[in-house]
Amino acid sequence: MKINNKKILLSGVAPTGNLTIGNYIGALKNWSQMQAHYDCLFIVVDMHSITVRQDPSTLRERSISFAAQYLASGIDPEQSIIFIQSNVPAHAELAWILNCFTNVGELNRMTQFKDKARKYSSNVNAGLYVYPVLMAADILLYQANIVPIGDDQRQHLELTRNIASRFNNLYGKVFQIPEAYISRAGARIMSLLNPERKMDKSDLNSNNYIALLDEPSVVLKKIRQAVTDSGREIKANKTKLGISNLLTIYSCLSGIPIAKLEEQFKDENYAGFKKELAELIIETLRPIQNRYKKLIGDKEYILTILKQGAEKASERAERTLKEVRERIGFVPLITKIQ
Repeated sequence: MKINNKKILLSGVAPTGNLTIGNYIGALKNWSQMQAHYDCLFIVVDMHSITVRQDPSTLRERSISFAAQYLASGIDPEQSIIFIQSNVPAHAELAWILNCFTNVGELNRMTQFKDKARKYSSNVNAGLYVYPVLMAADILLYQANIVPIGDDQRQHLELTRNIASRFNNLYGKVFQIPEAYISRAGARIMSLLNPERKMDKSDLNSNNYIALLDEPSVVLKKIRQAVTDSGREIKANKTKLGISNLLTIYSCLSGIPIAKLEEQFKDENYAGFKKELAELIIETLRPIQNRYKKLIGDKEYILTILKQGAEKASERAERTLKEVRERIGFVPLITKIQ
């Protein structure tokens, strides 16, 4: 499906933890560039976040803050639809319907569930188990053609495609089969202190990530502490995960290929390289932080954008949901009893 001859692109982030430089490189930076070429919907997926216990007031404030950070990072509400997932009830309804078209065996194979079940062993709930089906509903409601994802979401998108195909085979073409978009550069930014695992915005140790709202002094401190491996050579390879990760961040923010950076810093030590990387991050984040401070000071403006976004999203979502209801045999929506 296309709107105004543009393919539909959909993506979102759960309002947990703090948006990081990894989220900016892997998602937000790409979103701001792609919105000129696609019909974009960007979601704050708060329904996904409650698979882990959340403080209600913190969740509300963080949802608004994430929306403000979307805007501050270059998402234009005149070009794209920005909204909060729970403001569009169709997500929950379609998720339930799609649960009935998802095999238990498929869900059992989801590696992220296994990882999160270990991490949150005191609260392994049904929502955590069917999380990928809600993600499928998010995508299929809007007939998305393109879904930007990280490597860790490939399995979930493949499940979405399987569910859509299964439904279409049973009831005729209803859902667009989405395609993944994975950025070649920066798709996987790693933890600063443990570069064997992905940078996580919900990491309990904040020194593992650079948050978009970190002050310059905090950025400098975190980069100074970042793991850089043994030796002194500033060169990316599979045995030097720490410096390779820092080179990747530098390359993604500067646009300079890693090979050229290796040449540029061949006579530099780790401390000098880290200082320049910290300065690059600080200058990248400065305009985002300045815009954010202005936006968050006017919450009514943000709420107006989110309300308008939810209305536009609901209009599209209801078209899909109406067809789904008809195909599976639900009685048409009764709005008035005679």
